[in-house]
Amino acid sequence: MERFKLSLAVRERISLIVVFAVLLFLASGLINLQVFRHSELADQSENNRIRMVPIVPQRGRIYDREGRIIVDNRPSYTVSVVPAEEVPGVTVANLARLINLDTLVVRKRIQRNTVSRYRPAPVKKDIAFEVIAVLEEQSCRFPGVSYQMERVRKYVEGLRAESFTGYVGEASREELLKGRPEELRLGSMIGKKGLERQYDHVLRGREGFVYHEVRASGQLLGPYEGKRWVDAIPGADITLTIDIDLQRACVKALDTFCCGAVVALDPQTGEVLAMTSYPGYEANIFSSVIPDSTWEAIRNDPNDPLVNRCLSGMYPPGSIIKLLTLGAGLEDGIITEKSTLQPCYGGFQFGNRYFRCWNPAGHGALTAAHAIEQSCDVYFYQLGLKLGVDLLSQYLAKSGFGVTTGIDLPNEAAGLNPNSDYYNERYGKGKWTRGLVLNLAIGQGEILCTPLQLAQFYCGLACDGVVYQPHIVKSTFQPDGKEMTVRPTVAFTLPFSSSTLDVLKEGIRLVVEGEKGTARSLRNKNYSLGGKTGTAQNPHGENHSLFVGVAPLEKPEIVVCAVIENAGHGSDVAAPVVKRVIDVFMQKKTAGERVTALSEVESP
Repeated sequence: MERFKLSLAVRERISLIVVFAVLLFLASGLINLQVFRHSELADQSENNRIRMVPIVPQRGRIYDREGRIIVDNRPSYTVSVVPAEEVPGVTVANLARLINLDTLVVRKRIQRNTVSRYRPAPVKKDIAFEVIAVLEEQSCRFPGVSYQMERVRKYVEGLRAESFTGYVGEASREELLKGRPEELRLGSMIGKKGLERQYDHVLRGREGFVYHEVRASGQLLGPYEGKRWVDAIPGADITLTIDIDLQRACVKALDTFCCGAVVALDPQTGEVLAMTSYPGYEANIFSSVIPDSTWEAIRNDPNDPLVNRCLSGMYPPGSIIKLLTLGAGLEDGIITEKSTLQPCYGGFQFGNRYFRCWNPAGHGALTAAHAIEQSCDVYFYQLGLKLGVDLLSQYLAKSGFGVTTGIDLPNEAAGLNPNSDYYNERYGKGKWTRGLVLNLAIGQGEILCTPLQLAQFYCGLACDGVVYQPHIVKSTFQPDGKEMTVRPTVAFTLPFSSSTLDVLKEGIRLVVEGEKGTARSLRNKNYSLGGKTGTAQNPHGENHSLFVGVAPLEKPEIVVCAVIENAGHGSDVAAPVVKRVIDVFMQKKTAGERVTALSEVESP
């Protein structure tokens, strides 16, 4: 009996301990919830009834040099789902039917774009206004669904300006990790290529946000004033150096060819007046969600429409580079302007190889400027041998080849300026001959340049040796009224004396105005024009056609370089393309002078 009583007492004590332990556990839990986690849970409770809605700022517009729109904005609606407010079996099912997407696709997009359960996860962009009207009228059928009005990019069609404007797209997770959290979120639109990427920090502005109060069901009750709203700051507008009229002239001149590039510069400032790369793509397709099939077709196009050939296309310069070869020979005292080398009889024998001239009949004995006029290969074969690989490479480097120009656009290529170190690495020391310089001297072989580099070099020739850094942005205009103007910057000076430059300028004059000039068909009575033709051998097809034009010769104001792929001789194809662009420039210039003169006459 005593043992039973003892056992009962033990059991009662154990029961009391268990009860006490349970009460202690519950009390500690309540203390934790009420005291230690009060702020956290209060915030969660607040978030359950308050929705933070981002205010997407207007992205800055892009204008040409005369204030004409190149890139604008248009209204667009994005539908999102707040995961914490979604009702299983209702929200996704109803929304999927409304926006014509599979429920699995909607679910995947919500998961992929969720940053916080209380923030909207974008599901579909560029929604029709009729869909928005349904969401407004029948909000109870779409718990947790919200929409935002944004402005997406609208690119002026027919300019082929995508080569420099680029496009915008949704920020990837990698880009979000690189950026600052307060600036980017899933669904943010950022610049992906071209100007949109280079000046994204200027164009994008800063997002704001507002707070809305919602029911537990997700129904919107209205604005919530209990938290401070943050206003969005619009992006800055940008004015470019581009002239739309010249841009259209480039497009029209290139539209019959498959692939090529045209770039026009102001030699006195380095401003890019026009830039066109063919083939291109329609930038407006990136303003909305681009179908995977369309993106794959663009990426896999063998003609590389995403490449800006003006900056990234690397070509053998052909005879375009003969001006530099001649300048190196004159500057180093290897020849004088009156020197005549071995006459051209249609070719040049070097070792056991016969190097042909483009003219099988030959050019005879020529002086420096006339060798440029007739573009005699034999003259430059001999001059190249006298210079050697390394000396020629040094002059190329000092003239801006083998390095980027520093233009304010991304993805610029440096080209290739080979020297003896390059050949030693490629072929092995002592396993190549100095005969390689024969091809280099006429712009063939391993040397590669971009159209922008060629235009920049000729700008230096036109501007008495001074080379300005190419740039495409003229000014930026902030929403608060502050304006920043880009000043011309001298990049470098060509390594040629004034006497050498005089000979080179006479050479480009004779190319058009000389009796035997390779581009004499461009001669006209309206303005003076100089330049240099080039025909570059292409191992993958027909020769590339090149021409660089400078006008007017008395005081050059425009330099245009055209490279037309697989098109033949420079004098036949590229030269007329350049002439059409310069014609438009000179016509505008003449019309402007007439207006100025008339206003001066009419003024008292």
